[in-house]
Amino acid sequence: VEDSRVMASLRRMGAARLGESLSRTLRPQLPLCPRHAPQPRIRAAPSRAHSTRPSASESTVPKAAPTTEVGAIPAEAAAEAASGFSYIAFAKSYPSTNNILIAIIKTGAADLVAQMVIEQKSVSEVDWRRNMVFCLFGGVYLGAFQYWYQVNIFKRLFTNVEKFTSQPWSKKLTDIPGLSSLLVQCVMDVSIMCGVYLPTFYVFKAAVFSNVVDPVEWFHSGTTSYIKNFRNDSPDLLKLWFPADLVCFSVPLWLRLPVRHIVSFVWTTYLSLIRGSK
Repeated sequence: VEDSRVMASLRRMGAARLGESLSRTLRPQLPLCPRHAPQPRIRAAPSRAHSTRPSASESTVPKAAPTTEVGAIPAEAAAEAASGFSYIAFAKSYPSTNNILIAIIKTGAADLVAQMVIEQKSVSEVDWRRNMVFCLFGGVYLGAFQYWYQVNIFKRLFTNVEKFTSQPWSKKLTDIPGLSSLLVQCVMDVSIMCGVYLPTFYVFKAAVFSNVVDPVEWFHSGTTSYIKNFRNDSPDLLKLWFPADLVCFSVPLWLRLPVRHIVSFVWTTYLSLIRGSK
């Protein structure tokens, strides 16, 4: 009897274990609730502080450059657009155009000073054709031509200009090659002013005051006035511009044209007084 009880107990334990084994086998086939589903283990990536050797994907696959949408505005351009117009940015981007505008305003203002301040004319008495002469002449010659040869040509002809002008005055006075280059620049500039600047001014003046549209007549009248006044104009030009050129061609390049515009304002006012009227 005792043996039969033991055997029945063993059978019940075997059946229970068999049922548990079958339930374990069939359980993965049933959908599990996400909350009770087993979570996969995530292996932590090694820290770069402890591993300096790049992985294969990092060493072989180049990083893609950051892309922007079509029509997107760069950050710098957007900042400039948001801040409005910047004169410094304009002057750096378009130096020639900036110089032409300065020359037109400067020469026109110098003529108005000569007429309204020195000659004591009212606004109704201002000779606007005379003012137009200086505005046109300032834009074409002083703004375009003068910028071209003094900045572009002189920088190519005299390769030591930038080095000489960036030195302090104590070193400039002992720089013999630089001083020689300075002297040659001054001689070339006053020669161009006597041979190109003055006749160009008289031709522009003849064109504005002429009653006929005839470039040949303008040229003939202008050159005739230039030859007639050369003996008086050239000494006055040399007295002012040769010493001024010694300073203009000695200062740093970024300061060259501003200094020249100051001297040119004085000269243009004088030229308007003695040669501006018809």
